[in-house]
Amino acid sequence: MNDVNGTSRSAIASEKQTEVAVLAGGCFWGVEEILRDVPGVIDTEVGYTGGWLENPKYDDTHHSKSGHAEAIRITFDPAVLSYEDLLEKWFFKLHDPTTLNRQGYDVGTQYRSAIFPLTPEQNVTAERVRARVDTSGKWKRPITTTIEPASTWYSAEDYHQDYLRKNPGGYSCHYMRD
Repeated sequence: MNDVNGTSRSAIASEKQTEVAVLAGGCFWGVEEILRDVPGVIDTEVGYTGGWLENPKYDDTHHSKSGHAEAIRITFDPAVLSYEDLLEKWFFKLHDPTTLNRQGYDVGTQYRSAIFPLTPEQNVTAERVRARVDTSGKWKRPITTTIEPASTWYSAEDYHQDYLRKNPGGYSCHYMRD
C-alpha cells in the first residue's frame, strides 16, 4: 500500500508545473526568437488574439481588418521564471512599449504592445509591472502597452512558427534593451 501511494506521490511530484502567458510586442517572429531561449521557457507559439474575427489568417490581421494582435503564447516553469520577471526583465525590454501600434517599420494595430492576462493574478501583476516600468524613468515617453482581457487564441500558420529559426537573418526589430 505504501509503495502504491509512494509511487503516486512521486509521479505527481515529478510532473512539471507550468504557466502560460500571452503577450504582444510587435511582429511575433522577433518576440518568439528572444523569449524561446529564456531560462524557464518551455514552449512558444505564435498566433493571433484580441480581435473579433474568428479563425483569422495573417492577411486578416493587417489594416485593422480583424482587431487581432500578432502575439506569442509562452509556456513556462514558474519555479524558474516568474510571470513578473517575464514581463519586467524580458517583455518590457525586448520591444519599445512607448510606440502606439508600432515596432520599428511595422505599423498597425496588429503590432500593438499588449498583455493578455489569463488569470486574475496575472492581471494584478501586469498592472503592477506596467506601472513600475512607466514610472521608472527608463523610457522618455509614456508606456502605451495595453492590458486586455484574454480572448480566443488562434495559432498562426505553420510557416510563421519558429520563423527566424527557419529563416536565419530574417527581419526583426526586436532586441534586448538595458
